[in-house]
Amino acid sequence: MEVYLDNSATTRCYDSVRELVGRVMCEDYGNPSSMHKKGMDAEKYVKKAKEDFAKLLKVQEKEIFFTSGGTESDNLALIGCARANKRVGKHLITSSIEHPAILNTMQYLEQEEGFRVTYLPVDSYGCIQLDALKRALCEETILVSIMYVNNEIGSVQPIEEAVRIVKNYNRNILFHVDAVQGFGKYRIYPKRIGVDLLSISGHKIHGPKGSGVLYVNEKVKIKPIVFGGEQQKNIRSGTENVPGIAGIGLAAREIYTNFDEKITHMRALKNYFMDGIRKIEKTKIHGCEDDASAPHIVSVGFAGIRGEVLLHALEDKGIYVSSGSACASNHPAISGVLRGIGVGPEYLDATLRFSLSEFTTKEEIDYTLQTLYNCVPMLRKYTRH
Repeated sequence: MEVYLDNSATTRCYDSVRELVGRVMCEDYGNPSSMHKKGMDAEKYVKKAKEDFAKLLKVQEKEIFFTSGGTESDNLALIGCARANKRVGKHLITSSIEHPAILNTMQYLEQEEGFRVTYLPVDSYGCIQLDALKRALCEETILVSIMYVNNEIGSVQPIEEAVRIVKNYNRNILFHVDAVQGFGKYRIYPKRIGVDLLSISGHKIHGPKGSGVLYVNEKVKIKPIVFGGEQQKNIRSGTENVPGIAGIGLAAREIYTNFDEKITHMRALKNYFMDGIRKIEKTKIHGCEDDASAPHIVSVGFAGIRGEVLLHALEDKGIYVSSGSACASNHPAISGVLRGIGVGPEYLDATLRFSLSEFTTKEEIDYTLQTLYNCVPMLRKYTRH
């Protein structure tokens, strides 16, 4: 049996998305900036995807911009807004457990462009400390960026409360949300909760890799970081990736079809899996274990076994998981997220992430649990102490 439990790293495309992307690549392949019929046919796919995201997010079509993925969306939001608003102030705020697309961009802005960044601490469940956010705000603050769902442990941040704190202090401070792991798992309405910018990735929602979205409220001052033919109102130049845009638009529609049933299915399997994990001695589920956490991510520490060793043992049985954030690199390192939530040293290099999708089955979970029951004691037996 083959079991894929690394859906937070990437997902397989919906069949309908695969078919649409292929058709656009080979039949409706015109440049959407061209004035002839082939170009206008291509442009229709871009317009349709904008309509889809505008409806799902309850925003305006002109506030939707297409990128190459979550990383570019995060970079554009942070660098573009920091540069556009630096005359007002040069202080930025984020959390200590953000995705590298946020943390490394913040470090760049600190080291190369003279901004000051405050990294908020988190509690043992991986949630930001709101009192620390209150203390961090100052007259120089121009942007706050907090992720919706943590990609390693599945903690869900109190975004609405954080936005309220920021906007009550100064309504002109911009609030960006990296929703790469949240979009498709939650209904997110940026205007309703006061979010100014929101990042989305296609390949996390059964869409194509190399596709992403950035929502930018029409009132936000932002500068481009890519220059060229002034496509997308000069916010993101470059010939639009029409196959990718068509694909991410369809994937977004698909993932929110029968949405409640899909989330209920994933939540039930996650709880079932955690119940099975608790039967293994010297294991720890990191973060929140109830419905306050994301429905698709389980981070588990197995004391006495290096995560990489257990990962490959599972791989030998056809089970695919992650030892952390595959978005960072394929070279395992001690997780900053696990350090941030205060995980004990016995689990720091002994943790695996299991991430489900709507396609995950109970039979696959049973097979994974049985494999763990067999290989964990064996690997511990041969581990040097």
